[in-house]
Amino acid sequence: MKGLAVCGKGEYAVVERPIPEIVFPTDAIVKMTKTTICGTDLHIIHGQITTVPPGRILGHEGVGIITQVGPAVKTFKPGDKVIVTGIIPCGTCAFCKRGTYGHCTTGGWVIGNSLDGTHGEYVRVPYADTGLNKVSDKVDDVGSVMIADVLPTALECGVLSGRVKPGSTVAIVGAGPVGLGVVLTAHLYSPMKIIVIDTDENRLRLATQMGATHVLVSGPDTTKAVMELTDGAGVDTAVEAVGLPAAFDMCQQIIGVGGTIANIGIHGSTVALDMGRLWNKNITLTTRLVDTVTIPMLVKLVEAGKIDARPLVTHTYKFADIVEAYSAFDAAAKNKVLKVIIEFD
Repeated sequence: MKGLAVCGKGEYAVVERPIPEIVFPTDAIVKMTKTTICGTDLHIIHGQITTVPPGRILGHEGVGIITQVGPAVKTFKPGDKVIVTGIIPCGTCAFCKRGTYGHCTTGGWVIGNSLDGTHGEYVRVPYADTGLNKVSDKVDDVGSVMIADVLPTALECGVLSGRVKPGSTVAIVGAGPVGLGVVLTAHLYSPMKIIVIDTDENRLRLATQMGATHVLVSGPDTTKAVMELTDGAGVDTAVEAVGLPAAFDMCQQIIGVGGTIANIGIHGSTVALDMGRLWNKNITLTTRLVDTVTIPMLVKLVEAGKIDARPLVTHTYKFADIVEAYSAFDAAAKNKVLKVIIEFD
C-alpha cells in the first residue's frame, strides 16, 4: 500500500508499506475511503510536535470500511463503515474510566503518532471496540470525516471546556476549521453572541454563514470593538483557536470577569500569562486534548441535520495527489483552503 509519511523536518513524501495485519486480538484493519489533513499534521512536519518519528504515515481522521477484525473484537465486523479518529481508548484504564480518552495509558493519541495513520490506504486500529465508531449510510462520508476530529475538538475543547451557556457571549479567536467548528457546536448551547476574530476576511464571511453573530478583522482596535459589543464587560468565553502568542493575548484582553479562556491551539512556543490584567478577574483557563467522547452524540446530530460541517470543505483531491493537497493546505490562506477531502480509490 501507499501512504504519506513525514521524512524529517519540513519533508514529507509518499512511501510504500505492507498492508497492516492484525497484531493483537482487539485490532481491526480499516481500508480508508476518505481522509483529511489537520493543522496537527503540519505541526509534525514543521517539527513543532517531536513525538512523531520520521517515517510515520500521518493522518488521524477519516472514514473507511473494515476489512478484518481480531478474534476479540465483538462490536464490529468486516464491511462495517466506521469513523477513524486519532484518539484510541482502551476503555479500562483510570483515564478512560473518567472519560479522558486522550490520556489513555496504553492508547490515547496513537493513530498518526505512535502508529501509522489515515494518510495510508489501510490503517490498523487497536482497541477496535472502543476506538472505532460505526456510522450509518444516513451520514455521508464528508460529514463522517468532520466528525472524526474537527467537531469533537471544537465541542469538547472549545464549547464544553469554555462553559458556553444559554445567553452567554463567546469570542473565537481564529476562524480556521476548528474555530468555525466552535461556531457550529456553540449553537447547541444557545449563546447570545458569537464573535469571530480573524485576519482573513474570506474566513470571516464563512463564519457569518455558519452562524456567527459578529465578525471582526483582527487589528489594533479589536479589543475595543469586543468591549463595545459586550457593553464594556468582555466575553464570558474566549476560545483560542490559533496556537500563537498574539491570539492567546487577545483572549486575555477580551475576557470578562468570571469568564473562561479555552485554549484549543497547539502552541509551539511560550506565551505570557498577563497576571497584571487577570489576577482579580476570577477567570478560568483551560487546556485540553480532544477525547472524542462526544463522537456518538455528534453522529446523531449530523444524521438529524442539526449540524452540517460540510461547508468547511473547500477542496477535494484524489489520494494520488496527496502531496499537492499538503502543499495547498500548508499555504491555506493564500489558497483559500479550510478543510480538504482526500479520496481513496
